[in-house]
Amino acid sequence: MKDKLHPRVNSRRGIPMAGATTVSSLCSEIAAKIVKRTLLMQLNQTDISGLEFYRQDTPTECSTCVVEPSIALVVQGRKSMMLGEHTFTYDPTRFLITSLDLPARMQVLTASSQKPYLGVVLKLDLAVLSELILQLPLKKSVSGTESGMMLGHSSVELYDAFSRLISLLDEPESLPVLAPVIKREIFWRVLLSEQGQRLRHIVADGSQGLRFVRSVEWLKNHFSEPLRVEALAELATMSKSTFHHHFRQLTSMSPLQYQKRLRLMEARRLMLSESLDASAAAYRVGYESPSQFSREYSRLFGNSPRRDIDLHWQKFAQLNTADTTATMQF
Repeated sequence: MKDKLHPRVNSRRGIPMAGATTVSSLCSEIAAKIVKRTLLMQLNQTDISGLEFYRQDTPTECSTCVVEPSIALVVQGRKSMMLGEHTFTYDPTRFLITSLDLPARMQVLTASSQKPYLGVVLKLDLAVLSELILQLPLKKSVSGTESGMMLGHSSVELYDAFSRLISLLDEPESLPVLAPVIKREIFWRVLLSEQGQRLRHIVADGSQGLRFVRSVEWLKNHFSEPLRVEALAELATMSKSTFHHHFRQLTSMSPLQYQKRLRLMEARRLMLSESLDASAAAYRVGYESPSQFSREYSRLFGNSPRRDIDLHWQKFAQLNTADTTATMQF
């Protein structure tokens, strides 16, 4: 962990502050800002485009999610993200980079009511990254297997930039001017990190990696349609075999598995948010056989569609009852 000393400057007087700043002290600083904005809330989308806070007061069970291209920091607690057979565990010493939309599983490992899990997510802007990449010094190409998800070591510079970005929420008049500047700084810091070269390979404008990302983006937006790997490979200007190879490297799954995961998660969302029954949700996301949908849903979520949704609402009712009791006691 790069928890080195880093003098900060007093914004009013322009002189160094007493003492020095570390990643740990910045985490405490950011945590206080998040707590103020996430009371009794798990997810908070801020007024800064692409910036979200996440809070969890207890450890969670493993759950499915789609992780968007983003930088994720933990400022308090510990979390794991599972992509295929790979597990990425991160905390204040490490941050997570995701370079394309990835169906994954997540779990909050360390959290309590006294010290809740607190995280910050900033979505990547591929256009800004592509522009910044042109200004990077040339480095030797990295070797090894590519992955659409990777861990980087935390630095004072990165966490300080995040702290300053979050502070802008208290200065709404400054958001339009300063937020884009600090975001660019954050992306630059990530590109300079030990994982920056891998990210550069994936998102560089005109690169094979970016063409691949665009084909995956197409699949994400058309997952209910019949899958034609040949068309996706052509969009990425790759042969079918090369496309398959890169797809499995970056996502830890085949195109068919990726599509299936997206379909099942969207079906679950439809059953929860629009109260569709299992058959209607299955047809909506592209399944022709409700029985096949039920089998594959059970394998992914551990229960049949109906039982899974019933259990969700039971847990939701229990949490609401607990929150009401806590409020009354307070």
